[in-house]
Amino acid sequence: MKIKSARYLTSVTEKDKILQDGVPEFAFVGRSNVGKSSLINKLVGQKRLAKTSSTPGLTKMVNYFVINETFRLVDLPGYGYAKVGKGQQDIWAGLMGEYILSSSSLQTVFVLVDIRNFSQLDRDMLKFLIYYQIPFMVLATKCDKLSKARVNAQIKTLAGELGVREEFIVPTSAESGQGCERVLDYIDQKLETRGQ
Repeated sequence: MKIKSARYLTSVTEKDKILQDGVPEFAFVGRSNVGKSSLINKLVGQKRLAKTSSTPGLTKMVNYFVINETFRLVDLPGYGYAKVGKGQQDIWAGLMGEYILSSSSLQTVFVLVDIRNFSQLDRDMLKFLIYYQIPFMVLATKCDKLSKARVNAQIKTLAGELGVREEFIVPTSAESGQGCERVLDYIDQKLETRGQ
C-alpha cells in the first residue's frame, strides 16, 4: 500500500462522541511510552501527524487520522503510566474499552509492545481482545535497539509470554521503518476483503 495522504480528523474524550460512520478503522493501543504516535507517523511518512512527547501519557483522547481518504488510523489512550492518578487511568481505560467494544468501524487493534520490556498490562490487553473476539496483531516496537538475533529471540519469548503465535507478532521500528510495509500490507488486505 502506498500512503498518498494522511490528515488529522478529530479527537474525542467522551464515549458518545466515538465515530460510528462505518469508515474502516485500525486502532493502535499500548503502554504510554511504547511509541504509538511515532510508529503512526512513520507508517504515513509524516513527522508530526500524531503528536509525540518525551512525557509518557500524552495521548489522553481517541485521535482519528484519515488515510488516503478511504480509512482511518486511530491513536488510543496509553495505559499504565504510574504518574497519572487512578481516577484518570479509569477514564482512559473506559474510553479505550468503549471504543474497542462499540466501534462499528474497527477492523483490527494493533497492540504495541516494547520488545525489551513487556508487562502484565500487555497480557491483560490481549486477554481482553481475545475474550471479546476482537481481531488484533502485536507490533513489537523499538527493534532497532537490539541485534537481529536478539530480536528473533525476543519474539519467541514474547509469543510464549503473551500466549500468541509468532506470526501474529511483527517486529517494528519507528526509527528505521522496520515492519511498516508488513503492517500496511496487512491493512491493504483487510480493506480488499471489505471490498474497498
